[in-house]
Amino acid sequence: MKIEEIGGGVCAPKGFKANGVHCGIRRNKVKKDFALIVSEVRASAAGVYTSNLVKGAPVVVTKRHLSDGYAQAVIVNSGNANTCNSNGIEIAEDMCALVERAGGIRAEDVIVGSTGVIGQKLDISPMRDHMDELWSGLGDNSTAAAEAIMTTDTVSKQVAVEFILGGKKCRIGGIAKGVGMVCPNMATNLIFLTSDVAISPAMLQRALSEDVKSSFNMVSVDGDQSTNDTCCIMANGLAGNEAVESAGADYKRFAKALNYCTVKLSKMLAKDGEGATKLIECKVTGAKSLKVARTVCKSVIKSSLVKAAMFGADANWGRVLCAIGYSGADVDIYKIDVSFVSRAGSVEVCRDGYGVDFSEELAKKVLSEDEITIAVGLNSGAYSAAAWGCDLTYDYVKINGDYRT
Repeated sequence: MKIEEIGGGVCAPKGFKANGVHCGIRRNKVKKDFALIVSEVRASAAGVYTSNLVKGAPVVVTKRHLSDGYAQAVIVNSGNANTCNSNGIEIAEDMCALVERAGGIRAEDVIVGSTGVIGQKLDISPMRDHMDELWSGLGDNSTAAAEAIMTTDTVSKQVAVEFILGGKKCRIGGIAKGVGMVCPNMATNLIFLTSDVAISPAMLQRALSEDVKSSFNMVSVDGDQSTNDTCCIMANGLAGNEAVESAGADYKRFAKALNYCTVKLSKMLAKDGEGATKLIECKVTGAKSLKVARTVCKSVIKSSLVKAAMFGADANWGRVLCAIGYSGADVDIYKIDVSFVSRAGSVEVCRDGYGVDFSEELAKKVLSEDEITIAVGLNSGAYSAAAWGCDLTYDYVKINGDYRT
């Protein structure tokens, strides 16, 4: 199956428009803070969310709105998480009502998201005052929408692909924001995906729920899980393919294209973690089960000591073994191999659970690149997995030391 990466983000699939503007929630007037994505027609929709017991009001409202498996629009603000507010549900519902008043889309068919500081009241008036501007500017503006959902992100994140399904040209697009408080169990911060594939709500939900296990669930920036993690997808069927209603060949093709997009976004989220200078990928092979593979690579990526070593380009491989050892995974420590890999080359640092002689000069060169792979061979089975994170830098502490003030 050929999957071609294209431009256009969430506007690449047929029938989708987007926009993003500055409405005044954020004090910096050059930063957009209000986004909208709209489908021409009502679409199959699915979502996955944070498993944090403290949930943002938008998560509660979106889950309610998607209970019938359909949606037609997404409205999002940045600069305020709308979490732990006594009137949070009311504000989230009011945001959806703004879309209904502006464009006639039922409020119940609107997905809502918020991101930013937790515990601060959110005023609907800036969004109400700029709703006409946001709606009238709808078009091929995926970048504007991607910018409007950013918080401390340094770059916007979007992806789009094209593939053939049932003889029809189909597309999936997406935007995401991440940076800090990223260690999910269901999704990761805010991700919005669009597609013109015809697929039933049940199969769409199945595809998304399965996909996040190998994509967004495998990302960790700092070990903290957000209160507002949301990943939603709308599929409007305008590509004209025969509807995917069972787990056959077309479903598998759709799932493969979806995973291409979500893994791409996962890497973008990890690389742009707060204060990050490097994307760290841990690839585990030879595990006795998929659960073991995922547990091991996630433990390595989450380790603050490993992350700090990567920041300093220090080949302190013992920290990798330490993270594997406390992961809880059933592994034979005397079969573990570890190598560090980047564009600058590869250096083996551990074999059969013991250190091997290696060039510190080469290791420093390998670990000084901005994308590094920690390759772990467990040599006990046929399963593999990957996880993504970033280095731990001085700037992470600076950013989060005064994030609110």
